[in-house]
Amino acid sequence: MLIQGNVQNFKSFNELNSLNLIASNKLRKQKERLYESDTISLLKSTVIYGSNASGKSNFVEVLRFMKECVMNQEIPIESYNWYCRNHEDNKEKISSFSVQLLLNEDCYEYGFDTILNTQTIKDEWIVDLNKKKILYQRNNDGKPLNGLNLGREDRMRMEIYLDDFLHNDKSLFLTEMNRNKSFDKDSELSVYHRIYNWFVKDLNVVLPDMPLTKFSYYYDESTLSNIKKIVRSFDTGIEDIEIKNMSEEQLQNKIGISLYKDVINELKKNVQKQGQELNLSMRSKKEFFNITMNDNYDLEIKTLCFKHGQSMLDFEFCEESDGTKRVFDFLDILLNKNQNSVYVIDEMERSLHPNLFNRLIELLNEYQKQSNIQVIFTTHESSIMKQDLFRRDQIWFIERNKDNDSRIYSLDTFNERFDKKN
Repeated sequence: MLIQGNVQNFKSFNELNSLNLIASNKLRKQKERLYESDTISLLKSTVIYGSNASGKSNFVEVLRFMKECVMNQEIPIESYNWYCRNHEDNKEKISSFSVQLLLNEDCYEYGFDTILNTQTIKDEWIVDLNKKKILYQRNNDGKPLNGLNLGREDRMRMEIYLDDFLHNDKSLFLTEMNRNKSFDKDSELSVYHRIYNWFVKDLNVVLPDMPLTKFSYYYDESTLSNIKKIVRSFDTGIEDIEIKNMSEEQLQNKIGISLYKDVINELKKNVQKQGQELNLSMRSKKEFFNITMNDNYDLEIKTLCFKHGQSMLDFEFCEESDGTKRVFDFLDILLNKNQNSVYVIDEMERSLHPNLFNRLIELLNEYQKQSNIQVIFTTHESSIMKQDLFRRDQIWFIERNKDNDSRIYSLDTFNERFDKKN
């Protein structure tokens, strides 16, 4: 889970700004909205409110940027002018990014400093927050610090890794330690895998025009039953949802012959390589499909169809309203079995009527009573800012100051009655 995210000198953020998800000890109600470990209490969901151009999307971009850097090892070239350009001298200054994470009962901080204009990495670190101990810190002028307590074999391997990486100011060591390197799960070196896997597997950053839903499990009958209940509760007019077979010709018409051939060829390669049946899920703004290919290369293509009211007609996903499609976007959160997932969603209310958005928050609150999935989202929909939906410490604001710099702060910092209805 995410404990805290920090950024400095990135887009509209000039000075150090932090989003802290540690629950306030002043609030004693709505404990079901917290994840409580032996050492820390964290918010399961947080809303970041701000007007247009306040910097909400830029804060989401911080986590997307970090994820991209970790996955690709290097600072993306297109970020050369993503420093805070409200101040001329920032071009040569360090931009800093870090997250504090709860991984099981262990708390870590991972971060890096970079000069964005030259895509050079000036510092990188891993800190064990429980032990208050630096586990790794690079030093571009000399040998990096290794604070792990390693056995003889792992220590020798680590020495080689550090020597090979010496003076490399273009790549992240965290990513390097996850390139064709395997460690025993009991080795302290596994901290590199754990933090890397959080970025790659657990962190989901969703921008306004990105479909969120993975949806491959929609084609399971038991899961489909849960989906029907959820969708009906949103009053979309959908009374029933059915799994529907689709021919290869129909799929070609939907996605085009060129893309169809690419998809099938890629499936064949993977089936041949793995020697077993494979599933591929495809999603666009208007369509979704699930394609199964067995080891004989036979295809089974499925999609969903919808029935409205008493009508016996089948409606395709592309015929549904933008609001209905948006509801399906969020089903992944409610059905995800990965309890370590963190969703960071920009403009969560997009295409949703305020009543539907309200219902989505209510449903999320209910679901999070049994789930530890974490959701952080931005919005400018002020109607949801009420105490029955959020604790005070769940609500954050972003605004611009006189220099046009963004600043993020919590509602809980204001001195106000905590039981006051908003």
